[in-house]
Order: sequence, then structure tokens, then C-alpha cells
Amino acid sequence: MIETHAHIYDDQFAEDRDEMLQRAWNSGIRQIWMPNCDQGTIQGMLKLADVYPERCLPMIGLHPCYVKEGFEKELQLVEEWLNKRSFLAIGEIGMDLYWDKSFRSQQEEAFLFQCNLALEHDLWIDIHSREAFWETVTLIEKIGDQRLKGIFHCFVGNLDEANKAIELGFKLGIGGVSTFKNGGLDKVLPHIALEHLVLETDSPYLAPTPYRGKRNEPAYLDLVAERVANLKQTSKEVVIEETTRNAMSMQLDFAPNNAI
Repeated sequence: MIETHAHIYDDQFAEDRDEMLQRAWNSGIRQIWMPNCDQGTIQGMLKLADVYPERCLPMIGLHPCYVKEGFEKELQLVEEWLNKRSFLAIGEIGMDLYWDKSFRSQQEEAFLFQCNLALEHDLWIDIHSREAFWETVTLIEKIGDQRLKGIFHCFVGNLDEANKAIELGFKLGIGGVSTFKNGGLDKVLPHIALEHLVLETDSPYLAPTPYRGKRNEPAYLDLVAERVANLKQTSKEVVIEETTRNAMSMQLDFAPNNAI
């Protein structure tokens, strides 16, 4: 399996990070893709990337919830890092209108800037779009470049939104919400082909059932695969095989920058 979105550098893993990673490898995870948040998370993320160079792959980007006063300096740092070393993708980036709408215009500016960085460096983007799916789509369409691809991380939208993301050439990142009783994805995933899906946990957040409300970790990705298999009326092995192939194809399609 490939864990396509996990904040394994987070302080919640400070006491047992090595053990958590060993559980991930033991569960069958081949790689863990690490999204960045802001300058405060870069060093911890890159340390893991250096210790596990073929297994823990870093992205670089400014998370929309970290877009505040002075965000331009954060974007400058993202650009500087892109010129210093290789990254898997630009992420996580996007729009978040759930917590705070006061920086909406700055979030839009940051997203557009980072999308252009992705195009410049031949990278895909990892999108966070909480309560902002169509706003994010509008920005993607404003850019109007079909080379812009990536993942709608933590996808929890309806079927119309899923089909729109796919139409734009994006994968859907499916995580623990798929296991929630009222998560809504039970009405969506049966109608979406596996070729459009990748798996994630968003650790340490959004742990799947039966761990909902507790700290999440990559080893729980197996539970997400099992839930997707049930919804798709297929085997877990088929889900793992196809979603792994989808993730690997993204690495191959966006060489050479991602050759970490």
C-alpha cells in the first residue's frame, strides 16, 4: 500500500514515532507521502525523508490554514526549497473556509502561486479544500492548464463533486471518513471507478472506525482499504493493487523532480 497523506512528523508521534513507523511497514505500507504545512514543519519532515529516503517522501507547500499575515514570506520559502532539493509534490495547498474566512483572498493568492510553482517544476498538487470545493475548482479552471494534476486529499464530497474532480484530471484521496456511519462516501464510492482513487489516513487526524476520535496512524490504512472494498463489492487485495498502481503512476508521470 501507499499512504498518500500523513503528517508523521507531527508532535503527536513524538513519543513513539519509530514504533508507529514499524507498525506501518508491518501492515504492508511501502511508502508514506508527507504533506507540509508551513516553515515550522519542514525540518521535521525532511529529517524523516533523510532517514527513510525511499519510504517517507516529502511534499512542499503552504497549507491554507497557515495563510496569515506575512504569508508571502512563507511562499518565498517554498520556492527557495524547490530550488534546493527534490520533492514529491506541492502540498498541501488549497482553500479552507471552515475555520476562518477572513483570509480568503490571501488563500486564493497562495493557491494560484503554488499551482504555478507546480507547473514550473513539473509537480502535481495535493489539495486541501474544506468547505471550499467549488471555490478551489474555480481557481483551477482560472489557471486553465491541463498539465495541472494531483489529488483532492481527504475527499468527502458528493458524486457531482467527485465527477468534477475526475474531469479535471485529479485523483480522490480516500481516508477514514469513508468508514464513518454518516460520512457520506457510501453514496459516492460505489459509482466511482477504482482508477480514480488513492488511499490515505491524514494521520494523526480522522482515524477510521473503530478508532474514531483517537490518534490516527498509517497502519490503519488497511481499514480504509477494507471499507473501500466493501463499498465497491470487490476484494481488499484488488483495492490495494489498483490504488497503489494509481499512486505509483503519479510518481512516474511527474519525473524527474520527484526522483528523491
